[in-house]
Amino acid sequence: MNEFLWVEKYRPQKVDDIVLPPVLKKTFQEIVKSGELPNMIFAGTAGLGKTTVAKALCKELELDHIMINASEDGGIDVLRSKIKQYASTISMGSDYKVVILDEADYLNPQSTQPALRGFIEEFSSNCRFILTCNFKNRIIEPLHSRCSVHEFNTSKKEMAKLSMTFMKERLIPILKGEGISYVEKILAELIIKHAPDWRRVINECQRYSASGVITPDILVGLSDQNLAQVMTYLRQKDFKSVRSWVANNSDLDSTVTFRGLYDSLNDHVAPQSIPNAVLILAEYSYKSAFMADKELNLVACLTELMANLSWK
Repeated sequence: MNEFLWVEKYRPQKVDDIVLPPVLKKTFQEIVKSGELPNMIFAGTAGLGKTTVAKALCKELELDHIMINASEDGGIDVLRSKIKQYASTISMGSDYKVVILDEADYLNPQSTQPALRGFIEEFSSNCRFILTCNFKNRIIEPLHSRCSVHEFNTSKKEMAKLSMTFMKERLIPILKGEGISYVEKILAELIIKHAPDWRRVINECQRYSASGVITPDILVGLSDQNLAQVMTYLRQKDFKSVRSWVANNSDLDSTVTFRGLYDSLNDHVAPQSIPNAVLILAEYSYKSAFMADKELNLVACLTELMANLSWK
């Protein structure tokens, strides 16, 4: 069923075809040219191409690899079973194998990560490791010192260039391949809204393309009126309405929601309560990156705001 998903169906197979900052792209092109893959850590927010680059490098260098999602299999038993069993055998098709640990910042820093450090050294002759993570500070320093670290995050200036490149080289060819009609201005606004999460952009286009046309509906977001409504519920301590509001807006990007709440504080919250509100929003925004149930996390955040703030 993976081919139904555009992000998988059109996932780039070569480094040359991936939208990346020029310096980063050149680095990976040099690795392909040299034929030697070092141990690496790919760090950056979601949807930037970390996993795509890892798979493309293995494919271009014709290296056997195993993919492990550390957010699902993050315990010490993973190393003792999956990784050790795979890494301890010789590759038949190449000089060494590759273990791709996706979302490695979910690995336990007290047990699993230190054990991984030992495995990188133990199997250095026939195995390489690529760790992807959203937060590199959650990877222990001994792993940093054993891997080259590559940052996928970019500056705002560079992001503008990448956004245009992404639209022309990746998004428009996908829409043409699927026979979807579109207006470039809408696509540009969509990219601005979700960049640099390229995966989210592609998923949103697929989501709204059932009719064969990309319409302005794709840009529906968190309006000022919608925010004012939830702020009214919080002021009234109307928990039932708060829960309903969250349920009705569950399709909104949590990052956009937290930012919208932050931007509206001055209009609704008493000045002396704003610092506390900022701390609460920052805490739950951080938790949102790790919690499987985004709706529960947002309800918890709004409940804490409702209970602890003074309102205008």
